[in-house]
Amino acid sequence: MPIISLVIFFLTALFFMVMVQVHLFEIAFTKLGLTPETTMLLVIGTLVGSGINLPLFELRTKQSGHLVLSPERKLIWELFQPAKEGKTIVAVNVGGCIIPVGLCFYFISLQLLEPISLLIALSAITLLSYQSSRIIPNVGVGMPLFIAPLCAALLALVLAPEHPAQLAYVSGVLGVLIGADVLRINEIGGLNAPIASIGGAGTFDGIFLTGIIAVLLA
Repeated sequence: MPIISLVIFFLTALFFMVMVQVHLFEIAFTKLGLTPETTMLLVIGTLVGSGINLPLFELRTKQSGHLVLSPERKLIWELFQPAKEGKTIVAVNVGGCIIPVGLCFYFISLQLLEPISLLIALSAITLLSYQSSRIIPNVGVGMPLFIAPLCAALLALVLAPEHPAQLAYVSGVLGVLIGADVLRINEIGGLNAPIASIGGAGTFDGIFLTGIIAVLLA
């Protein structure tokens, strides 16, 4: 498990290096009204924070035998295992969740966005994220990468043409967080994993990158 985490960290670092080289982060954060210095601090903080998970609480999980559908479309026992009691630690990732959410509240505090527009966009992305996300055992919460940011950008251009980047970022980040993670808390036991990190590893791209891509598209 530590080896897998190390591989994920290095792949994330490589991705960040590519993004920095082509100045996509700089373009996105400039559209959000942030300085190059602040952008670099956020990139470094996000990269380092992607390897930090802060535990929130524990959930008890239970595994048992399960039925599968055979090619002949007959229900058969694939495997029977005695019930197993275990725990899944629900944590929050610093780089993939806390930093993006903190930015969202910062933009909201600037009062650049109309509350009604924000509510409409946030509700739409939350519903979309919930409908398109799925619990993937041993991996995390999975969802198509471009659906949420594309819809967030389109809604932002329509609802807030004066500040589309800010609305796209806030609705994209918070919408995915609420729809794909918070509303699926009760399903986390199905991951069969010792830890479920909100915004980390499997869902890192779902929250952080949704915001970046949404801003680039807006």
